[in-house]
Amino acid sequence: MNIHQILIKYWGHNTFRPLQEDIINSVLNGEDTLALMPTGGGKSICFQVPGLAKSGVCIVISPLIALMKDQVNNLNKRGIKAVAIFSGMHYNQIDIALDNCVHGDVKFLYLSPERLLSDVVRLRLKKMNVNLIAVDEAHCISQWGYDFRPPYLKIADIRGLFQGVPILALTATATPEVIDDIQNKLLFKNKNVFRKSFERKNLVYAVIKEEDKFNRLLRIIFKVNGSGIVYVRNRRKTREIAEFLVKNNISADYYHAGLDTKTRDVRQNAWMNNSKRVIVSTNAFGMGIDKSDVRFVVHFDLPDTLEAYFQEAGRAGRDEKKSYAILMFCNADILDARHNLENAFPSIEEIKNTYQCLGNFYNLAVGSGKDASFNFDINKFCESYNLKPYTVYNCLKFLEKDGYISNTDSMFQSSVLHINVDKENLYRFQIENKNIDNFIKTILRSYGGVFNDFVKVNETEIASRSGTTKEKTIEILSQLNKLGILTYVPQKDTPQIIYCGERIDSKDLNISKGNYHERKIIAQKKLDSVINFATSITKCRSQLLLMYFEENEAKRCGQCDVCIERNKIDLSEIELDTVINYVKPLLLNESYTLEETVGFIKGVSENKIIKAIQWLIDNEKIRVDEEQKLSWKKREV
Repeated sequence: MNIHQILIKYWGHNTFRPLQEDIINSVLNGEDTLALMPTGGGKSICFQVPGLAKSGVCIVISPLIALMKDQVNNLNKRGIKAVAIFSGMHYNQIDIALDNCVHGDVKFLYLSPERLLSDVVRLRLKKMNVNLIAVDEAHCISQWGYDFRPPYLKIADIRGLFQGVPILALTATATPEVIDDIQNKLLFKNKNVFRKSFERKNLVYAVIKEEDKFNRLLRIIFKVNGSGIVYVRNRRKTREIAEFLVKNNISADYYHAGLDTKTRDVRQNAWMNNSKRVIVSTNAFGMGIDKSDVRFVVHFDLPDTLEAYFQEAGRAGRDEKKSYAILMFCNADILDARHNLENAFPSIEEIKNTYQCLGNFYNLAVGSGKDASFNFDINKFCESYNLKPYTVYNCLKFLEKDGYISNTDSMFQSSVLHINVDKENLYRFQIENKNIDNFIKTILRSYGGVFNDFVKVNETEIASRSGTTKEKTIEILSQLNKLGILTYVPQKDTPQIIYCGERIDSKDLNISKGNYHERKIIAQKKLDSVINFATSITKCRSQLLLMYFEENEAKRCGQCDVCIERNKIDLSEIELDTVINYVKPLLLNESYTLEETVGFIKGVSENKIIKAIQWLIDNEKIRVDEEQKLSWKKREV
């Protein structure tokens, strides 16, 4: 089948979106390719279609377990065989999945970057017929990216295993520095970038400086029809805001990674099918969510980076209809953001101490623990060693980014099982153990493929069909697991800590001071960009975002809060910019009367200059003192 036939057969679309076909053809021509496409732009199609068009397996490297699972499930539903391997899986699951990639009909193998460090995985990769290497969230490979992850640096090592196999790197957000760094780190043979403009013409950006955020949020939701997302920084606030909205007759619920899986699924589905209008969430919500009719996204708190803001705001209006991205802030938020940045960088001594306590908490000996996974209760851990949860949380992020552990906030994994013995030996076992013969028959009747692969099972369902209790079902499965008849991996629905390597002595922990300080400088610059975006009232919001990503030729959107205010003063963009370019340096260090200020400016009529200055006064950029002298108002926070 050609690429158009594949698109129609599996996705039901007659045509590709802009740039998709160009990227696919580049890959099929054997070219290393970097694709920059905004959130919701259809990045996955760019590697899934060529992966199907060529014989062999497409390896997809992704840092997000939830997104991997989501994509694997979606491919399997379309009749495309895909598997995922990530930290925390049982070694038998990994073994069978890799075997099916070598000898079976698997078309897509999803791997977390940490899995590439495993010798077992690398040995099996050598035996595979690999047709493409796709690197999702490719900004993670760059130290200038907003989510740098050191294991990504090892991706280029596997290129030597597959001579002539192209690599496709994909990301939704990247600055010019990151674009170059991605291509260098992945050893591109030639620079080759396909970039879709980040401009979203149907998305109206607005920033609101507001002390009473709750009531302003209420007014926004009453004014804008349709479903929406409200993003906040912490879990407690998700519940507070959702309850406030419900009390005010708005159908809403809250979502965060600390909720159990069933609750999360119920709430997500209720929002997806519009039985709940608003979901209030931390940034745990949205990744892999494909809802096209989101009419508004409100950021109740300042985001950490413009990259994160752009991705989250971009979940509105994927159907290309008019939608709103609204950011609310007050001066206290800026102070909090700077304070949070300081707390996000615990000392190297604190990071080493947390690692030491973690090993002691799980009674791990130095030199042991590689690939071991443990349930993690952060409150119990902190109480045991008299540590602060927020400090521990940020220490764990550093340990994860340097590849020592994998910290899954809430990695739900359904119960799975695989029958280890062949049918003949299983039949013999059933004859010798009549008391569980019916139980085994129930499993065989209920679940196909248990001899060839791990399958998801439901203990309650097995109990009902075999005439026993769920507790007894779990007990029997555990016994069969001990006997080696089957491998049973019970479901996990708690945060997990997974050791990516053997535990080492904390004094040997290599946290580079240079990298540490460089990361802090980068984080500071990114926060400064967020604050500038929020506090600016003289530049179009869309232009500011696009300029951050080096799209410098964009026109004013004409519909953001800044553009609407500028339109009221009846000045062209050039005229207003001319006035600002004269006035700002003039009034930064000296004060002048209105008449004196007007006299300095050339090329704009006096009437329009006065209108522009009045607008700057109204928007708190220019201060007027008791003597009626003007000065440029410097940022107070």
